[in-house]
Amino acid sequence: MKYPVTRFKSLAVALKEIEPFIRNGAHLQTGKPFEKFGGMRSREILANWLLCVAINSVNESKLTFSSDPIGGDGIISDVATGETWPTEHVMVPRLRPDQTADAQALILKAVEKKRRKGGAAYAAGKTLIVFLDAEAGEWLPNKVARQLPKPLHFAAVWVVVLQKVEAGEYVYGVTHLDVSEGPAPTVLVRIRKDFGAWEARRTQ
Repeated sequence: MKYPVTRFKSLAVALKEIEPFIRNGAHLQTGKPFEKFGGMRSREILANWLLCVAINSVNESKLTFSSDPIGGDGIISDVATGETWPTEHVMVPRLRPDQTADAQALILKAVEKKRRKGGAAYAAGKTLIVFLDAEAGEWLPNKVARQLPKPLHFAAVWVVVLQKVEAGEYVYGVTHLDVSEGPAPTVLVRIRKDFGAWEARRTQ
């Protein structure tokens, strides 16, 4: 049985639609869910978009994303093969003035929070995406990947983080926490200042 889902006409259209929320960083932190997009939040739409762009650039894939009709945080799908990856998201919130930034500890804490939420049945087959605020500081992907809890339950874990805003262009890091074949791969996605185009390149 197929369920109805909502998706953008293209990744380019999606980027223009979420432009106001990227520019307004507060909305990514606290914005309400969009009922017309299956209850997804702006940060979840952005993170799914970033994964699609990053993977497409490296593997020459044709990934896109949609809402999840059974309550998840969006579904990434391969247009060519029909394969799908349901996602769950967790946000590392901005730190209070009295808190000390430890990005690695915050990422692992966020992963553990989602892992404990429903156990193996909840996480099985899902991709977990951690949205890390840039204020949390630098972190070492390989070190974090090696410290992921076991059993992880999730099929994969990714981290997306705003690294900088440069001359009106937004640069995000998209990292797959997987060291099974070498260093955890990271793709830098640069969104042009008019939000009409983007570039993606793998850094390792």
